[in-house]
This record gives sequence, structure tokens and C-alpha cells, in this order.
Amino acid sequence: MIKEFKSFLLRGNVVDLAVAVVIGAAFGAVVTSFVANILTPLIAVPGQTDFSDLEFTLGGGVFRYGVFVNDLVAFVLIAAAVFFFVVKPINALMARHKTQPDVESPTKDCPECLSSIPSGARRCAFCTATQ
Repeated sequence: MIKEFKSFLLRGNVVDLAVAVVIGAAFGAVVTSFVANILTPLIAVPGQTDFSDLEFTLGGGVFRYGVFVNDLVAFVLIAAAVFFFVVKPINALMARHKTQPDVESPTKDCPECLSSIPSGARRCAFCTATQ
């Protein structure tokens, strides 16, 4: 039983997943710190950065919408930081090192269901109509 457990732990998938979780957590902390300490203070230039005091009362219920606004601003800033500082540079790097052109297979529309199918197909994969 111990041998099977050791074999399970040392498989590549488990180790790769563990490393990905640890790196992901560390990366999340870096992105959160970047947003909280660099991007969020930029909002303070024209206004305020903490909206948690915003609320209204309706029929005896207190709606604290300021916390939601804080979370929404944090989400947008985190998404923007990840997109502009991670996704865009990685896409540019991948495009620069691309060695093979994209393979585009010619397609045609099935006359029965109008699905796009390879032009060499003799039968539609979606509606099985003969071409």
C-alpha cells in the first residue's frame, strides 16, 4: 500500500499540479499586492480609494453597496493587471517564436444543417447528410 501511494505521489501529474498550485498562489499574492499598492492608489489621485462607507437605507434595511464597489474595482484592476502585464507579453513572445504557419483546412457549409464541415467530407458529422 505504501509503495502504491509513493508511486502515485511521484507521478508527473501530481508533482506538476502541486508545483502549479504553489506557483499560482504566489503569483496571486504578487498580483494582489501590485493592485493594492500600485494601481489602487492611482484612483486616489482624482477621488477616494475606499468606498466601504457608502450605503443607503430602504425600508429598515441597510444596503452597504460600497463594499461591492470596492470588490468590483479590485476585480477590474486585477483583471487588467493580469491581461496587460502577463497575457499580452506572453502572446507577443509566443507570436515572435512561432515557427509554423496556422493550418487552415478549407471548409464548406452543409446544405442541410448549414454546419461548417471539411470540404473533402462526404457526409456531414452533425446531421449525417450525404454531400
